[in-house]
Amino acid sequence: MSEGAKLTLRALAALALLAGCGGNESKTSRGTPGDTLTERQRDSILAQSRIPGAAGVGKAMRVADSTSARVRAADSVSP
Repeated sequence: MSEGAKLTLRALAALALLAGCGGNESKTSRGTPGDTLTERQRDSILAQSRIPGAAGVGKAMRVADSTSARVRAADSVSP
């Protein structure tokens, strides 16, 4: 085996080892473990801030709420 192939094999083995050592954090959790705010509460606080683009977060929340309300209304009408 050539020296380059051995180096590549070692790098792949190290990468596989590191990939297997991932944390136990789920993809849906965000923030610190002691965080008590929901994602919606954090987004609401952000939307009320003076950070550039924060108004877009508020508008996106309103649009999502409107869409959800329409879906619920359509589901309640269908047989």
